[in-house]
Amino acid sequence: MAQQCDIGLIGLAVMGQNLILNMADHGYQVAAFNRTTSRVDEFLAWPAQGKSIVGCRSLEEFVRNLKKPRIAMLMVKAGDPVKQTVKQLAPLLEPGDIIIDGGNSCFLDTEEQIKELQPQGILYMGTGISGGEEGARHGPSIMPGGVKEAWPHVRPIFQAIAAKVGPNNDIPCCDWVGAGGAGHYVKMVHNGIEYGDMQLISEAYSLLKDGLGLNNDELYDVFDEWNRGELDSYLIEITRDIFSVIDDKTGKALVDMILDKAGQKGTGKWTAQHAMDLGVPTTLITEAVFARTLSALKEQRVRAGKVLTGPAGEPKEFRLSADREDFVNQVRKALFASKVCSYTQGFFQLQAASKEFDWELEHGAIAMLWRGGCIIRAAFLEDIKKAYDRNPQLENLLFDEYFSAEVIANQKAWRQVVCTAARLGLPVPAMSAALNYYDSYRSARLPHNLLQAQRDYFGAHTYERVDEEGSFHTDWGKLKR
Repeated sequence: MAQQCDIGLIGLAVMGQNLILNMADHGYQVAAFNRTTSRVDEFLAWPAQGKSIVGCRSLEEFVRNLKKPRIAMLMVKAGDPVKQTVKQLAPLLEPGDIIIDGGNSCFLDTEEQIKELQPQGILYMGTGISGGEEGARHGPSIMPGGVKEAWPHVRPIFQAIAAKVGPNNDIPCCDWVGAGGAGHYVKMVHNGIEYGDMQLISEAYSLLKDGLGLNNDELYDVFDEWNRGELDSYLIEITRDIFSVIDDKTGKALVDMILDKAGQKGTGKWTAQHAMDLGVPTTLITEAVFARTLSALKEQRVRAGKVLTGPAGEPKEFRLSADREDFVNQVRKALFASKVCSYTQGFFQLQAASKEFDWELEHGAIAMLWRGGCIIRAAFLEDIKKAYDRNPQLENLLFDEYFSAEVIANQKAWRQVVCTAARLGLPVPAMSAALNYYDSYRSARLPHNLLQAQRDYFGAHTYERVDEEGSFHTDWGKLKR
C-alpha cells in the first residue's frame, strides 16, 4: 500500500533500528530502508516482526511508502555517505518534503546541504541525537535544527520518542534548537563536554586507584555514593557499574583487562577546533581530546616508562599516610568543580557560536534537552537551567550565584588534589586545565603584557597601553641596554 508511513528511516545499524522500533512503539508507521537490502530482511524477521514497520528494497519504494509531506530520516555515517544518500534521495522528492540527518555530521556540512536543497524546495534538518543504543530505543535526547518550516511536521514524532523529564515525567528532551547547523552544533558541543566528563572521571579513578590504592569493590562503593549527591549523572552511574563486571575469560575485573588506549570519532576534536576558530577558551575539552590521543601512543609510553623516572616510592608512602576518607572527599570536590568548568566552557562556546551564526540559542532550554536521554545527563543540569532562568543574558556560568559559590567552596580541595597528583606523578590534564581556566578567568591581570611585548619586538605586531587608547609600536632593539 502506497503512502501509508508517517516517517521513513534510512540506515539500519543499531541506532537506526532502535529509533524505528521506538517510533513504532509510539504508534507511528515507519518505512525502513538500508543500502544492503539483506539487512532490511533481517530487521523485518526480527526484531521488527509484527510491528508497524514497512521494509523497502529501493529508495523508490521507500519514497512511495511515505505520506506527504514526506519525512525521510538518515541514520548513516557522517560525511560522504550522508552526501551521497541525499544526492540519490533528493530527485525522488517534491517541494515541501523533508530530509533529516540524524547522525553525527559536522554542522558545516548541514549548512551546505540546506543551501544545496533550497532551490528544490526540500526542507533539510540537521538533528543531533544522543543516548546511544539504549536511548534510541527507549528515549534519546534530540536536538533538531535546520529549516524551521519542517519542524511542525516532525515535532509530534520526535517529542513522542524523546526522553521525558520533569516532576510528572512529561517534558520531552526535544525542542527546536535553531536554524542552519545549530542542531548538529549543539550535539557537537554535547559530545565535547562528554569528552571532558569522561576524562575527568578517569582522572578521579586514577587518583583513587593508583594514588590511594582502592580496589574495584571500594571504587564501586565510592562511585555509588557519589551518584547520590551533586555528581548524580549517567556517566557516574555506569562507571560504578563497570567496577562490578567480571571478565568471563580470566575471572578478573573486566576493566583491568582492557587496554588503556582510548578511541574517538571526531566530535570532541571538532569542538576544540571550532573553539579556536571562535577564539573561545574551551581548554578542558581540548585537553580531553589530547589525552585520548596520548593514550593511543601505548607502545611509546611503555618504552618511555623504562627510561623516564617519576617520584620514587611516593605512591606507597601516600597510601600509608593519607586519610583515605578525606582524600576521597577531596577528589569528589575537585571532580565537581572541574565539571562545572567543563560545562561553563561548553555553554560559553555555544554563546559565541550563537552570536557568530545568529542562531539565538536558548541556553536554559539546551540544558533541559540534555537533562534526560543523553550521555551527559546529570542532575546539576537543572541548576544550569535555573542559572539561565535567573539571567537569560548570563555572560558565564561562573558569574551565577550558585556556581560561583560551589566552585569557591570546593577550590581548596581542588587545589590539594592537583598538587597531590603532581607529587605522585599521576597525570590529571583535565582537572589541571579546569583549575588553570578558573585562575586565569578570575585574574584581572595576566602576564600577557610581556607576551605582547615579545610579539611587538620580533614582529611589530603592536600593543595597547593601560593609560591611553590606541595601537602602539616600539623599536625595542634601539632602546635595549
